[in-house]
Amino acid sequence: MEPSLLPPDNMGTEPRYLKLGDIEAYRISFALSNVVWRQVASCEQLAQRTVGKQFVRATDSISANIAEGFGRFSKKDKVRFYRIARGSLFEALDWNEKAKVRGLVTPAQYMQVYTELQRLPKAINSPIKFTNERLKI
Repeated sequence: MEPSLLPPDNMGTEPRYLKLGDIEAYRISFALSNVVWRQVASCEQLAQRTVGKQFVRATDSISANIAEGFGRFSKKDKVRFYRIARGSLFEALDWNEKAKVRGLVTPAQYMQVYTELQRLPKAINSPIKFTNERLKI
């Protein structure tokens, strides 16, 4: 894996390497996937097998694809996985709406997930832009 070089940090003159946890979209989506997991775990079995399973898979897919893109070597591969993550984000928005309409989540649970999902498009665009502008490969 070829890490992405960042400018020196404020503390020293040595450049530092970008870590997966430095990517805001990854941090948000990873935390969100655990919130959705806990919500679905408290649902009845029918809801878990239908909406719940797909909702968890969609939210898990966001951070998983960001992680996979981060680990790819070529610019094209990295951006492809970041874009797949963005697609999973919109799928998760759909499942969140279905969970609300079908009464599977409380209004507060719905808003918590919705608010975090609304933060992600801009956050996912950031590593896409960084990759396209800074990486040469």
